[in-house]
Amino acid sequence: MSEIIPNLVSTIIPVYNRPQMIRKAVESVLAQSYRPIEIILVDDGSNDETPTVLDQLAFDYPDTIRVIHKENEGPGLAREAGRLIALGEFIQYLDSDDWLLPKKFEVQVQALRDHPECGIAYGISRLVDEKGATLKEPSKWTGCQYDYLFPALLVDRWWHTHTPLYRRSISDAVGAWPKRRPEDWDLEARMGALRVKLIYCDTTVSCHLEHSSNHRVTRGNKEAYLRDETWFLPRLYLCAVKGGVTHEAPEMRHFSRWLFMRARHLGALGEDDTAWELLKLAEKCSSKPDIFMKLVGFSAGIIGWKSTGKVCSIRDKLR
Repeated sequence: MSEIIPNLVSTIIPVYNRPQMIRKAVESVLAQSYRPIEIILVDDGSNDETPTVLDQLAFDYPDTIRVIHKENEGPGLAREAGRLIALGEFIQYLDSDDWLLPKKFEVQVQALRDHPECGIAYGISRLVDEKGATLKEPSKWTGCQYDYLFPALLVDRWWHTHTPLYRRSISDAVGAWPKRRPEDWDLEARMGALRVKLIYCDTTVSCHLEHSSNHRVTRGNKEAYLRDETWFLPRLYLCAVKGGVTHEAPEMRHFSRWLFMRARHLGALGEDDTAWELLKLAEKCSSKPDIFMKLVGFSAGIIGWKSTGKVCSIRDKLR
C-alpha cells in the first residue's frame, strides 16, 4: 500500500469499453468543490478506443489523473488495482457510467471531520436516465439514516458504489476487493462485520445511470450470478453475525427466506450440493421452524433436488 497524503480524496474508476461515458464520470470528479483530489482510472482490458481516451485524460490533467492498464478480470480486481496505489486519506469508488455532484467531497469529508468516530459518510443518490432526467430520488434506501451497514445489508445492498466516501483506514482494514460477484456487496459486508459507524449527509451527492448496457451484471448470465451468490451468501451471513445481527432480527428472517429460495433455484439447476448447503443455512438462520422448508428438504432427499426444484418453481408461479 502507498503512503497516505492527508486530506487527499482518491477516486478509483474501473473502465471497460466506455470511451464516452468515462468522460462525464471524470468531469464530475474534476468539478468537485473540494481539493486536493486524485483520480485513478483503471482500464480493465478494454478492446476499443477507451485506453486512448484514458491516456489523453491523464495527459490533459497530469497532476490529478493516473491510469493503469491491465488485463480484463472484472470490476472487483480493477478497483483493487486502483486501491493499492491510492494516496488519499479518503477513498471514493465510482463506476464509469455514473457521476458525482459537485459538493459530494466537501460535504462528506466535513462530516467525517465532525464525526471522528465514523468511518463512512454517505448521502442521497439519484437514479437518472441517459438524458439526465430524474427517475427516482432517493435511489435505493439512500434517503434513510442508518448508523451501521447491518442489519439492512442482509435485505439489500441499499446504496450504490458511488454513494459512500470511506476513510482510508477503513478501506485498509477490510482488505482486498474479491474477484467474484457481487464484489461490492461483499466488501461492504466485511465493513459491516467491523461495525464501522456511518454518518448520514442529508443531501444528494451522486447520480446512478439506468441504461441498457449489458455491462451491468444484472443484464448478464443469470445462472452464473446464482452460482456467485452461492459463494457470497454464506459470507454475508458470517459478516452479519459478526456485525451483531441476531437470529431473531426480522432482517435475518428475510435472509433465511432468501437462502431457501436460492436453494430451490439451484436445486432445479441440478446443483445438489449447493442446494443442501443453502437449505441448511436457511434453517440455521430461521428462529422458528418452517414447515415448508422441512417438506422441501424431505422431498429433495427422496426424489432429488432437480425434481423438487421444478415442482417448487411451478408452485411459485401459481402463487
